[in-house]
Amino acid sequence: MTKAEVISKISEKTGIDKADVQVTVEALFNVVKNSMADGENIYVRGFGSFVNKKRAKKVARNISKNTAMVIDEHYVPSFKPSKVFIEKIKKSDKVRANHA
Repeated sequence: MTKAEVISKISEKTGIDKADVQVTVEALFNVVKNSMADGENIYVRGFGSFVNKKRAKKVARNISKNTAMVIDEHYVPSFKPSKVFIEKIKKSDKVRANHA
């Protein structure tokens, strides 16, 4: 599902104009990105958590040049779904049907 499809679905379910929904969805994504860039984690009860995960410094290999390179410690964005979210997906017949 694309962002445009999400916006259309929200508009259909709520009766709110697509343009207003688009502004809201874009604002949500911007808040998530900017907050995480500022080092803040976001917790949404019943949905999940957007967290910055720390990756340790490591030595990696550039296989094209056959050389070692050091990758410094860094953070990557991550999403951890809530237990409610996980259970809903586990019990979904449509998900099972799509992956069978």
